[in-house]
Amino acid sequence: MEVKGTAAIVTGGASGLGEACVRMLVNGGGKVVILDLVEDAGKKLAEELGDSAIFVMADVTNEEQVQAAVDAAKNNFGGLHICINCAGISAIGKIVNKGVPLPLDQFTRAIDVNLTGTFNVSRLAAAAMTANEPNEKGERGVIINTASVAAFEGQIGQIAYAASKGGVVSMTLVMARDLSRDGIRVVTIAPGIMDTPMLAGLPDKVRASLGQQVPFPQRLGTPAEYADLAKCVIENGYLNGETIRLDGAMRMGMR
Repeated sequence: MEVKGTAAIVTGGASGLGEACVRMLVNGGGKVVILDLVEDAGKKLAEELGDSAIFVMADVTNEEQVQAAVDAAKNNFGGLHICINCAGISAIGKIVNKGVPLPLDQFTRAIDVNLTGTFNVSRLAAAAMTANEPNEKGERGVIINTASVAAFEGQIGQIAYAASKGGVVSMTLVMARDLSRDGIRVVTIAPGIMDTPMLAGLPDKVRASLGQQVPFPQRLGTPAEYADLAKCVIENGYLNGETIRLDGAMRMGMR
């Protein structure tokens, strides 16, 4: 599927990986609904990009709000062809720390946003995509989800985060199989340590140390590199049902 002439939704689209994807899509001739909870940043980005983007404030776990974003794509851009799920939260805490169990709400919050939120957006986006006329290759849409290398090598204190991202990985093949008859592909990207706002508050020394843990290139990954991979997924019609690591060959240790 070519980006040009398509309409997309990008969750978490006001910053980081999501913003990079929004810019990639617009630069490629697409139209984008920026879905995010950060209103100021979302509106500013949409204003910068002009008629090619609109902002819809929405919580990925809220069915009505996400449906409003899907409807915005259909009403403003004539349909929905691409969904990129970048919205997510971090979660730190051991299952038991000095005899105190991890609060259940901390675990469920990570699952709600990272896993259930991804499912919620994907199902509503996919339902809209089924109404599309297939292109010459039979495609009606592409869904790209975001996991993490923590899904495979979760570190100490990442039990909630790893579980939520592991769920996204596990959904990928099943979702692709479910949607195969509709001509909708599903691929997940599992980033390593990326230079996103989530890491922006760390001291430069710490950020450099994290980058040096990557075999090659020894640095943090960039949102633009994530967006480049998302573009490849969109354009390569044989990529389906797979999780792709984007991590510079890094394998996370225990800590």
